[in-house]
Amino acid sequence: QVQLVESGGGLVQAGGSLRLSCAAFGRTFSDYAMGWFRLAPGKEREFVAAITASAASGPNTIYTDSMEGRFTISRDNAKNTVYLQMNSLKPEDTAVYYCAADRFYSRNPKSYLYWGQGTQVTVSS
Repeated sequence: QVQLVESGGGLVQAGGSLRLSCAAFGRTFSDYAMGWFRLAPGKEREFVAAITASAASGPNTIYTDSMEGRFTISRDNAKNTVYLQMNSLKPEDTAVYYCAADRFYSRNPKSYLYWGQGTQVTVSS
């Protein structure tokens, strides 16, 4: 069992930045791939970014094309935390952002077993 708790959401103006955090409790954090997804009103859950479980060669990352270059996912295994640095935010980035964990990383939300409760990000124009 893995418990995930997101934080760092809030209200920001367009062009601003936020850093989301997701703290993990329970199993060995470094064994799990982590993903960020978002859910906006009237839309389906959307993949944002994911990072593999830590390995000797270093974790790999994947992004949705529209977010690569603006968003950066990273992890700190010593703190059992995954981050999502979001820069150059746009009003269309407004959503509830969720972190998720599973053994293997994927763009498919159905692949993730554990989910956090979400944190609201609102970008004003």
